[in-house]
Amino acid sequence: MKVLLQRCKDASVTVDGEVTGKIDNGYLLLVGITTTDTEKEIEYLANKIEGIRLFEDEEGKMNLSIKEVNGSILSVSQFTLYADTKRGRRPSFIEAARPEIAKPLWELFNEKLRSKGFVVETGTFGAMMDVAFTNDGPVTIMLEA
Repeated sequence: MKVLLQRCKDASVTVDGEVTGKIDNGYLLLVGITTTDTEKEIEYLANKIEGIRLFEDEEGKMNLSIKEVNGSILSVSQFTLYADTKRGRRPSFIEAARPEIAKPLWELFNEKLRSKGFVVETGTFGAMMDVAFTNDGPVTIMLEA
C-alpha cells in the first residue's frame, strides 16, 4: 500500500461537474492498493497518518500532528501509484490491485481514519476525477507499508 500524503490548505475532488469531497486545512491522500495488501497495511498507515508530525508549531518546526491542528482528510484512490515504467513507454499497472480487491480495502482505510476521529472526505472509486488543492509548504511525503 502506498499513500502520497500532501499537506494542504484546501483540497477538493470533482466528478462529472459535482464536488464529491472538499476539505480545508489537512491532508490530501492519494491512496494506492497493491495485490498483497491486507488490513495489516491499512492499520499501519492509518496509525502513521494519525501520528506523523507535519504541521508547524509556534516556532515554525514540524512538531504537530493533524489531530493537533484539527485537520481533515481528503482520500482519493489512485491505482497509478503502482505504475511500472521500467520497460517501454506505456506504464504497466500489474502491481495495482483489481477493483474488486482495492475498493473494499480503500473503504476500510477511510473508515479506519474516521474511527480515529478524523473528518474524511473522498473521491469516487474508479471515476475520472478532477483533484484541486493548495499544497502547504509544499510538504509531500510518500508513505509505504
